Amino acid sequence: MEGLSVEALDEFAMLEGVGRTARRELLAAAVLLEHAARDVIIEQGKRRACMFLVLDGELSVHLDDPDNDPVATIGAGETVGELSMLDGSVASAYVTAHTSARLLQISEDDFWSLTNVSHAFAVNLLLKLASRLRANNAQVSKNVEKRRLYERAAMFDGLTGIHNRRWLDETLHRMVDRCARGGGELSLALIDIDHFKSFNDTYGHAAGDHVLTVVAAALAANLRPTDLVARFGGEEFVIILPDTELTSAALAAERVRAAIEREVLTTPEGVALPSVTISMG
Repeated sequence: MEGLSVEALDEFAMLEGVGRTARRELLAAAVLLEHAARDVIIEQGKRRACMFLVLDGELSVHLDDPDNDPVATIGAGETVGELSMLDGSVASAYVTAHTSARLLQISEDDFWSLTNVSHAFAVNLLLKLASRLRANNAQVSKNVEKRRLYERAAMFDGLTGIHNRRWLDETLHRMVDRCARGGGELSLALIDIDHFKSFNDTYGHAAGDHVLTVVAAALAANLRPTDLVARFGGEEFVIILPDTELTSAALAAERVRAAIEREVLTTPEGVALPSVTISMG
């Protein structure tokens, strides 16, 4: 290829260790492409039977739509398209020119010819695929962790850290069904902080939020490990007592009521607040 020397291929990790003769033959067969920014180079869902070597400029990888934010970039000295060469599949993403870029297009025949004659190229290809697999696994793990965080956020109250109404709606009916099938007993108590609106109006919403967190913590601290507590909404809470008959549930409720009444309340700034009481049934 006129205008390009074999040394132009030195920066490509994919060609590390490939002999000079094989590089010269590859360069002679390659097609030089020049792309302006935003040109689509690989289209998702279609197979382009070639590999590209990025001589200069930068490419970007997009899922679903080339106008979306890129999920990865490909710079000078890197390659793209080799995966479709290996498995014959269509492209799983769009690849566009992020800036103006010059590429070497390697045909499918030349790709396989180099793979067959160069052990170094085959090894480099395996290393790149292994690196991509590790990156994909890391991304999957990251996505799983994100999903767990989202699921937790959906099921827990952001202020108090205990379960929320959505969790209660999804969980309570299952617990009732389980008790009905197994013949066990289940007790439920609905709790309301007394005169909470007046408290909020007098001491402010920040103090009210602090009281909600204190009450939630006191509820959780004075229940058995098998008991469950959720914020029903506003100043209302629910406690669920599995395998608990009415007399034992009443004792547990009184224990919780007394514990909250004993709580000494101060704001995070140290300002004393009056104690609060709860009603439940």
